[in-house]
Amino acid sequence: MLKIIKKAAALKTRRNFGRGDKKRDADQTTPDDVIRFDNILYGDDKKLKKWQLLDVYRPKNLDNENVEQGLEKLPVIVSVHGGAWVYGDKEVYQFYCMRLAQRGFAVVNFSYRLAPEAVFPSSLEDTEKVFNWIEANAEKYGFDIDNVFAVGDSAGAHLLSLYASALTNADYAKNFPFIKNKKLVLRGVALNCGKYDMLPQSEDDKGMKILLETLLGGKVTEEKLQLINACAHVTKDFPPAFVMTCLGDFLYPQAEVMSNVLEKAGVKYEYHCYGTKEMPLWHVFHCDPHLPQAVECNDDACAFFRSVGYNLKK
Repeated sequence: MLKIIKKAAALKTRRNFGRGDKKRDADQTTPDDVIRFDNILYGDDKKLKKWQLLDVYRPKNLDNENVEQGLEKLPVIVSVHGGAWVYGDKEVYQFYCMRLAQRGFAVVNFSYRLAPEAVFPSSLEDTEKVFNWIEANAEKYGFDIDNVFAVGDSAGAHLLSLYASALTNADYAKNFPFIKNKKLVLRGVALNCGKYDMLPQSEDDKGMKILLETLLGGKVTEEKLQLINACAHVTKDFPPAFVMTCLGDFLYPQAEVMSNVLEKAGVKYEYHCYGTKEMPLWHVFHCDPHLPQAVECNDDACAFFRSVGYNLKK
């Protein structure tokens, strides 16, 4: 019975979110100044091709656009999409990611396995595969692996936070033996409208409880919650973080919670809140290219990346 409820909740979320995202992107097309390489398999299991695909977007106004001849090295942004752990893919995030590419980055936009079809840590395994793929294909696609950044929103910000902690917290990393040492350096992250603090869960929040049961594949125990509690695993070595929310975001308090955790750990971070009481915004507003506030926010995030990058033009 629980499996049926979780599946129904996931399908409902996918329908509701998908409707809004299609409306947002109805008039969007690939910008003339962006070159894209689509549907690249990053995993090693062709049965998972539905999930383990990525796109690469680069600004086109560079001398060489031929991947076979090699591409100019650019700093990299990896996008970890949101969707309550049960929704989303690279298609939903393509236009947002191409706007980031226009700002001078090579952007890697990937799909990962979703719940309930795949439970945690499948999404973390896929994220690790993407970072390994970037390192292995740096020459071909012009990736500057000394300057890799990542953005995540909502559930994607949560997943990115866990991944960043697994890279920088040796004790936490023991839970995920599939995460290996890499040459590439994650210089900074943008955590947008995210969910970070998993403890405690309100008894009244039945929707969140169902989503967490879906993500974890069963009963939510204190031990499991602690494993995915992003606030519990941040150390001083966590990457510099751009933490963003807005007035009107239903997860608004979470950004301050994460900022306080970063402050206490001694991590470099910036806290940004957009919108006003008179003109509030909404959850993940920054994905809507029509909004001047989205342009401002994404400019701020990319400026932050340049400020913490290695030998990058500010």
